[in-house]
Amino acid sequence: MPEGVIVKALSGYYYVKPAIDGADPVQCRARGIFKKKGITPLVGDRVVYEITENGEGTVDEVMPRTTELIRPPVANVDQALLAFSLAEPDLNLQLLDKFLVHTEKAGLDTVICLTKRDLITEDGQPGENTQEQMALEEVVRLYEGIGYSVIVTSTRTNEGIAEARAKLEGRTSVFSGQSGVGKSSLLNALVPGLALETNEISSKLGRGKHTTRHVELIALEGNGGGLVADTPGFSQLDFLQMEAEELSSCFVEMKRAASGCKFRGCLHQHEPGCRVLALVENGEIATSRYKHYLVFLQEMKERKRRY
Repeated sequence: MPEGVIVKALSGYYYVKPAIDGADPVQCRARGIFKKKGITPLVGDRVVYEITENGEGTVDEVMPRTTELIRPPVANVDQALLAFSLAEPDLNLQLLDKFLVHTEKAGLDTVICLTKRDLITEDGQPGENTQEQMALEEVVRLYEGIGYSVIVTSTRTNEGIAEARAKLEGRTSVFSGQSGVGKSSLLNALVPGLALETNEISSKLGRGKHTTRHVELIALEGNGGGLVADTPGFSQLDFLQMEAEELSSCFVEMKRAASGCKFRGCLHQHEPGCRVLALVENGEIATSRYKHYLVFLQEMKERKRRY
Protein backbone atom coordinates (compact mmCIF):
# COMPACT_ATOMS: atom_id res chain seq x y z
CA MET A 1 0.00 0.00 0.00
CA PRO A 2 1.17 3.57 -0.69
CA GLU A 3 2.79 5.81 1.93
CA GLY A 4 2.49 9.54 2.45
CA VAL A 5 2.44 12.41 4.94
CA ILE A 6 -0.64 13.99 6.50
CA VAL A 7 -0.45 17.65 5.46
CA LYS A 8 -3.83 18.80 6.80
CA ALA A 9 -6.48 17.62 9.27
CA LEU A 10 -9.92 19.17 9.03
CA SER A 11 -13.45 18.13 10.00
CA GLY A 12 -12.58 14.49 10.51
CA TYR A 13 -10.64 14.18 7.24
CA TYR A 14 -6.90 13.69 6.83
CA TYR A 15 -5.28 14.98 3.66
CA VAL A 16 -2.37 12.70 2.80
CA LYS A 17 0.31 13.86 0.36
CA PRO A 18 1.69 10.80 -1.43
CA ALA A 19 5.42 10.12 -1.34
CA ILE A 20 5.43 10.57 -5.15
CA ASP A 21 6.63 14.06 -6.12
CA GLY A 22 3.95 16.31 -7.56
CA ALA A 23 0.99 14.15 -6.52
CA ASP A 24 -2.05 15.89 -5.05
CA PRO A 25 -3.13 15.13 -1.46
CA VAL A 26 -5.68 12.34 -1.00
CA GLN A 27 -8.68 12.98 1.26
CA CYS A 28 -8.78 10.16 3.81
CA ARG A 29 -10.66 8.94 6.83
CA ALA A 30 -8.90 7.11 9.66
CA ARG A 31 -9.79 3.50 10.34
CA GLY A 32 -11.81 2.82 13.50
CA ILE A 33 -8.94 0.78 14.95
CA PHE A 34 -7.11 4.01 15.80
CA LYS A 35 -9.91 5.15 18.11
CA LYS A 36 -9.93 1.76 19.86
CA LYS A 37 -6.17 2.04 20.42
CA GLY A 38 -6.42 5.66 21.58
CA ILE A 39 -4.33 6.91 18.65
CA THR A 40 -5.14 10.14 16.84
CA PRO A 41 -3.35 10.73 13.51
CA LEU A 42 -1.61 14.12 13.45
CA VAL A 43 -0.49 16.51 10.76
CA GLY A 44 3.10 15.54 9.99
CA ASP A 45 2.49 11.84 10.54
CA ARG A 46 4.02 9.47 8.02
CA VAL A 47 1.25 7.01 7.21
CA VAL A 48 0.28 4.00 5.13
CA TYR A 49 -3.04 4.55 3.34
CA GLU A 50 -5.34 2.78 0.92
CA ILE A 51 -7.43 4.22 -1.93
CA THR A 52 -11.13 3.33 -1.70
CA GLU A 53 -13.65 2.83 -4.50
CA ASN A 54 -14.95 6.42 -4.33
CA GLY A 55 -11.48 7.87 -4.97
CA GLU A 56 -10.89 8.85 -1.37
CA GLY A 57 -8.79 6.85 1.04
CA THR A 58 -8.33 5.39 4.50
CA VAL A 59 -5.36 5.81 6.80
CA ASP A 60 -4.36 2.27 7.79
CA GLU A 61 -1.14 2.76 9.74
CA VAL A 62 0.73 5.58 11.48
CA MET A 63 4.50 5.17 11.36
CA PRO A 64 6.60 5.77 14.52
CA ARG A 65 7.00 9.47 15.37
CA THR A 66 10.28 11.25 16.01
CA THR A 67 8.58 14.12 17.86
CA GLU A 68 5.04 14.95 18.96
CA LEU A 69 3.36 18.11 20.20
CA ILE A 70 -0.03 17.97 21.94
CA ARG A 71 -0.87 21.63 21.45
CA PRO A 72 -0.55 22.45 18.63
CA PRO A 73 -1.19 18.83 17.54
CA VAL A 74 1.61 18.06 15.09
CA ALA A 75 4.17 15.27 14.66
CA ASN A 76 7.66 14.77 13.22
CA VAL A 77 8.74 18.40 13.21
CA ASP A 78 12.34 19.14 14.18
CA GLN A 79 12.14 22.90 14.70
CA ALA A 80 9.71 25.41 16.19
CA LEU A 81 9.42 29.01 15.04
CA LEU A 82 7.61 30.97 17.75
CA ALA A 83 6.07 34.22 16.51
CA PHE A 84 5.46 36.90 19.15
CA SER A 85 4.63 40.51 18.36
CA LEU A 86 6.40 43.53 19.81
CA ALA A 87 3.14 45.52 19.74
CA GLU A 88 -0.58 44.99 19.02
CA PRO A 89 -0.67 42.78 21.08
CA ASP A 90 2.21 43.74 23.36
CA LEU A 91 5.05 41.29 23.81
CA ASN A 92 4.06 38.68 26.42
CA LEU A 93 7.29 37.19 27.78
CA GLN A 94 5.49 34.92 30.23
CA LEU A 95 3.57 33.28 27.40
CA LEU A 96 6.74 33.11 25.30
CA ASP A 97 8.49 31.28 28.14
CA LYS A 98 5.54 28.89 28.38
CA PHE A 99 5.83 28.10 24.66
CA LEU A 100 9.57 27.56 25.14
CA VAL A 101 8.86 25.06 27.92
CA HIS A 102 6.67 23.07 25.54
CA THR A 103 9.16 23.10 22.66
CA GLU A 104 11.99 22.10 25.00
CA LYS A 105 9.87 19.25 26.38
CA ALA A 106 9.27 18.09 22.79
CA GLY A 107 12.99 18.23 22.00
CA LEU A 108 12.67 20.81 19.21
CA ASP A 109 15.20 23.40 18.11
CA THR A 110 13.52 26.78 18.56
CA VAL A 111 13.71 30.10 16.72
CA ILE A 112 12.06 33.14 18.35
CA CYS A 113 10.58 35.48 15.76
CA LEU A 114 9.61 38.93 17.08
CA THR A 115 7.09 40.46 14.65
CA LYS A 116 5.72 43.95 13.90
CA ARG A 117 9.06 45.70 14.39
CA ASP A 118 7.70 48.72 12.52
CA LEU A 119 5.17 49.44 15.28
CA ILE A 120 7.58 50.19 18.12
CA THR A 121 8.82 53.60 16.91
CA GLU A 122 6.73 56.75 16.43
CA ASP A 123 7.45 57.11 12.71
CA GLY A 124 7.36 53.38 11.96
CA GLN A 125 11.04 53.27 10.93
CA PRO A 126 13.50 50.88 12.59
CA GLY A 127 16.66 52.11 14.27
CA GLU A 128 15.31 54.96 16.43
CA ASN A 129 16.98 55.19 19.83
CA THR A 130 13.77 55.06 21.86
CA GLN A 131 12.81 53.39 25.11
CA GLU A 132 10.99 50.69 23.12
CA GLN A 133 14.10 50.01 21.04
CA MET A 134 16.19 49.63 24.17
CA ALA A 135 13.59 47.20 25.54
CA LEU A 136 13.78 45.24 22.29
CA GLU A 137 17.55 45.04 22.49
CA GLU A 138 17.29 43.77 26.07
CA VAL A 139 14.84 41.03 25.05
CA VAL A 140 17.06 39.94 22.16
CA ARG A 141 20.13 39.92 24.40
CA LEU A 142 18.33 37.86 27.07
CA TYR A 143 17.15 35.07 24.79
CA GLU A 144 20.23 34.95 22.61
CA GLY A 145 22.26 34.71 25.81
CA ILE A 146 20.28 31.61 26.77
CA GLY A 147 21.08 30.10 23.37
CA TYR A 148 18.00 30.76 21.24
CA SER A 149 18.06 32.22 17.74
CA VAL A 150 16.10 35.50 17.76
CA ILE A 151 14.91 37.19 14.55
CA VAL A 152 13.22 40.60 14.54
CA THR A 153 10.84 41.01 11.61
CA SER A 154 8.43 43.39 9.91
CA THR A 155 6.28 42.34 6.99
CA ARG A 156 5.81 46.03 6.10
CA THR A 157 9.53 46.79 5.74
CA ASN A 158 10.67 43.18 5.00
CA GLU A 159 13.11 43.37 7.90
CA GLY A 160 14.22 39.89 8.95
CA ILE A 161 12.20 38.06 6.28
CA ALA A 162 15.22 36.65 4.41
CA GLU A 163 16.82 35.60 7.70
CA ALA A 164 13.65 33.81 8.81
CA ARG A 165 13.31 32.05 5.46
CA ALA A 166 16.90 30.82 5.72
CA LYS A 167 16.15 29.30 9.14
CA LEU A 168 13.29 27.28 7.65
CA GLU A 169 15.14 25.88 4.64
CA GLY A 170 15.59 22.13 4.69
CA ARG A 171 13.72 21.75 7.99
CA THR A 172 10.25 20.63 9.02
CA SER A 173 9.12 23.43 11.30
CA VAL A 174 6.08 24.17 13.40
CA PHE A 175 5.02 27.80 13.18
CA SER A 176 3.15 28.89 16.28
CA GLY A 177 2.57 31.74 18.71
CA GLN A 178 0.05 33.97 20.42
CA SER A 179 -3.12 34.97 18.56
CA GLY A 180 -2.91 38.13 16.48
CA VAL A 181 0.88 38.40 16.31
CA GLY A 182 1.02 38.39 12.50
CA LYS A 183 1.80 34.71 11.88
CA SER A 184 -0.29 34.58 8.70
CA SER A 185 1.22 37.82 7.40
CA LEU A 186 4.71 36.48 8.11
CA LEU A 187 3.99 33.19 6.36
CA ASN A 188 2.58 35.08 3.37
CA ALA A 189 5.88 36.99 3.21
CA LEU A 190 7.92 33.78 3.53
CA VAL A 191 5.89 31.85 0.94
CA PRO A 192 4.96 34.11 -2.03
CA GLY A 193 1.52 33.36 -3.44
CA LEU A 194 0.28 31.66 -0.26
CA ALA A 195 -2.35 34.34 0.53
CA LEU A 196 -3.37 33.12 3.97
CA GLU A 197 -6.26 35.03 5.56
CA THR A 198 -5.14 37.81 7.87
CA ASN A 199 -7.11 39.87 10.36
CA GLU A 200 -6.85 42.98 12.50
CA ILE A 201 -6.51 43.05 16.28
CA SER A 202 -9.87 43.11 18.05
CA SER A 203 -10.29 46.62 19.45
CA LYS A 204 -12.95 45.37 21.86
CA LEU A 205 -10.91 42.52 23.32
CA GLY A 206 -7.44 43.97 22.80
CA ARG A 207 -6.11 40.71 21.44
CA GLY A 208 -5.78 38.91 18.16
CA LYS A 209 -8.52 37.11 16.30
CA HIS A 210 -7.85 33.54 15.19
CA THR A 211 -7.33 33.49 11.43
CA THR A 212 -5.73 30.04 11.24
CA ARG A 213 -8.27 27.42 12.33
CA HIS A 214 -6.46 24.17 11.63
CA VAL A 215 -2.95 22.76 11.38
CA GLU A 216 -1.53 22.47 7.86
CA LEU A 217 1.88 21.63 6.38
CA ILE A 218 3.01 24.15 3.76
CA ALA A 219 5.84 23.48 1.33
CA LEU A 220 8.50 26.18 0.97
CA GLU A 221 9.72 27.01 -2.50
CA GLY A 222 13.37 27.43 -3.44
CA ASN A 223 16.52 25.36 -3.48
CA GLY A 224 16.51 24.66 0.26
CA GLY A 225 12.94 23.39 0.38
CA GLY A 226 11.39 22.67 3.75
CA LEU A 227 7.95 22.26 5.28
CA VAL A 228 6.18 24.55 7.73
CA ALA A 229 3.22 23.54 9.89
CA ASP A 230 0.97 26.58 10.24
CA THR A 231 -1.06 26.36 13.45
CA PRO A 232 -3.84 28.30 15.19
CA GLY A 233 -2.62 30.96 17.61
CA PHE A 234 -3.15 30.44 21.31
CA SER A 235 -3.73 32.78 24.24
CA GLN A 236 -2.88 30.09 26.79
CA LEU A 237 -1.28 26.68 27.18
CA ASP A 238 -1.47 24.16 29.99
CA PHE A 239 0.92 21.63 31.51
CA LEU A 240 -1.22 18.51 31.42
CA GLN A 241 1.59 16.39 29.97
CA MET A 242 4.31 17.40 32.41
CA GLU A 243 5.30 16.76 36.02
CA ALA A 244 6.62 19.50 38.30
CA GLU A 245 10.00 17.77 38.55
CA GLU A 246 10.43 18.08 34.77
CA LEU A 247 9.79 21.81 34.55
CA SER A 248 13.26 23.16 35.34
CA SER A 249 14.82 20.93 32.67
CA CYS A 250 12.75 22.87 30.12
CA PHE A 251 14.43 26.14 31.14
CA VAL A 252 17.76 25.75 29.32
CA GLU A 253 19.82 27.89 31.70
CA MET A 254 18.33 26.19 34.77
CA LYS A 255 18.95 22.74 33.34
CA ARG A 256 22.63 23.60 32.90
CA ALA A 257 22.86 24.84 36.51
CA ALA A 258 20.82 22.09 38.20
CA SER A 259 23.71 19.62 38.30
CA GLY A 260 25.34 21.93 40.85
CA CYS A 261 22.40 21.77 43.28
CA LYS A 262 23.05 20.06 46.61
CA PHE A 263 19.97 17.84 46.47
CA ARG A 264 18.64 15.68 43.66
CA GLY A 265 15.11 16.63 42.61
CA CYS A 266 15.66 20.23 43.70
CA LEU A 267 12.73 22.43 42.67
CA HIS A 268 14.82 25.63 43.03
CA GLN A 269 12.48 27.39 45.44
CA HIS A 270 14.11 27.58 48.86
CA GLU A 271 16.27 24.48 49.09
CA PRO A 272 19.72 24.93 50.70
CA GLY A 273 22.67 24.65 48.34
CA CYS A 274 20.54 25.39 45.25
CA ARG A 275 22.80 26.42 42.38
CA VAL A 276 19.91 27.89 40.39
CA LEU A 277 18.94 30.25 43.23
CA ALA A 278 22.56 31.36 43.53
CA LEU A 279 22.69 32.22 39.82
CA VAL A 280 19.41 34.13 40.04
CA GLU A 281 20.77 36.16 42.93
CA ASN A 282 23.99 37.11 41.10
CA GLY A 283 22.16 37.92 37.86
CA GLU A 284 23.41 35.02 35.73
CA ILE A 285 19.83 33.73 35.39
CA ALA A 286 17.29 36.41 34.46
CA THR A 287 14.84 37.32 37.21
CA SER A 288 11.98 37.39 34.67
CA ARG A 289 12.66 33.82 33.60
CA TYR A 290 12.88 32.59 37.20
CA LYS A 291 9.62 34.37 38.13
CA HIS A 292 7.88 32.70 35.20
CA TYR A 293 9.27 29.33 36.34
CA LEU A 294 7.69 29.86 39.76
CA VAL A 295 4.35 30.86 38.17
CA PHE A 296 4.35 27.70 36.02
CA LEU A 297 5.33 25.56 39.00
CA GLN A 298 2.37 26.92 40.94
CA GLU A 299 0.06 26.24 37.99
CA MET A 300 1.22 22.63 37.95
CA LYS A 301 0.67 22.20 41.69
CA GLU A 302 -2.85 23.64 41.44
CA ARG A 303 -3.62 21.37 38.50
CA LYS A 304 -2.49 18.36 40.50
CA ARG A 305 -4.83 19.34 43.38
CA ARG A 306 -7.77 19.67 40.94
CA TYR A 307 -7.22 16.26 39.41
